[in-house]
Amino acid sequence: MKRRDFLRLSAGTLLASQLPKPLFADKMERKVDAPTSLNIRKIEIPVGIKKPFAALHISDTHLTMVDDRDVERKIMLAASRARWFSKAEHYLDEAIHYARANKLMLIHTGDLIDFVSEANLDAAAMHYRDNDWFVSAGNHEYSLFVGEAKEDEAYKAQSYNKIQDAFPNDLTFCSRVVNGVNFVSIDDVYYNVTERQHELVANEMKRGLPVVLLCHVPFYTPKHCQYELKRNNGSCGYLTGAPLEITSKYATDTSLPEEEQWRNRSVQQRADKATLDFIAWLKEQPLLKGILCGHMHYFYEERFSKTAMQYTVGATYNGDAYLVRFK
Repeated sequence: MKRRDFLRLSAGTLLASQLPKPLFADKMERKVDAPTSLNIRKIEIPVGIKKPFAALHISDTHLTMVDDRDVERKIMLAASRARWFSKAEHYLDEAIHYARANKLMLIHTGDLIDFVSEANLDAAAMHYRDNDWFVSAGNHEYSLFVGEAKEDEAYKAQSYNKIQDAFPNDLTFCSRVVNGVNFVSIDDVYYNVTERQHELVANEMKRGLPVVLLCHVPFYTPKHCQYELKRNNGSCGYLTGAPLEITSKYATDTSLPEEEQWRNRSVQQRADKATLDFIAWLKEQPLLKGILCGHMHYFYEERFSKTAMQYTVGATYNGDAYLVRFK
């Protein structure tokens, strides 16, 4: 039985206050903050439909829950990370309440959890239960211990099944038609898109419906890349599909041993041919009407193609959200 299905069956005996909470509160230094309001920005995406509708787009919640099922190392990881995300669950609950009150679909574009833990997965399943969600995965969804190892498909496979069981739709690729709009979610958490994902997106385009794409890492756009390079003193851009002439100049520590070269941003964020081909192809698709993403923890908007803007939402743990009207 999947984790979310088990929790759904158990819902009658669970209250919201009984969601998994971190142990060792003295280590965690978590506190309940006074109620605060979401920072909602309103945007419109023209998709050419007769009956407009809206959704709430959030991303990068970074839940940091642990309990006695987790090893001491995981508990200490939570202690070091939680101080950055002390309002994460508060704002997530507020976003869910706002969406329910306004009858909105909820879109989450990755990093609901900060690392893999039993308590985080239970919390994810509980928050996804009984709400109208469509989501994409983030890189932290698969982080066993943040930044401790090379993160690639083999690394992801160690936790993929457990993560998928807690989430509401397929995390590698999924499509869902809502009021005549085809929402398509893909996994680009390691700065690449596969040939198979390209094929699947191409099949969705053949359906003839307007497409809104969901992913975690924003796709390369020139001004966003320049902005991010300036923020990082030229070390990296944190974008999927940046041209090789740009990523080749990202920070590189040549003194690292061969087995540690993956730590260099110029290696981590280097786009392969399949990714560059996909980005070039996607820019030419007239049915693409918008891209919703996260990862950066700040708002950013830039035109991706002639028919589509890319909207990068700020972080849920800061209370940021987009109210998206599709018209």
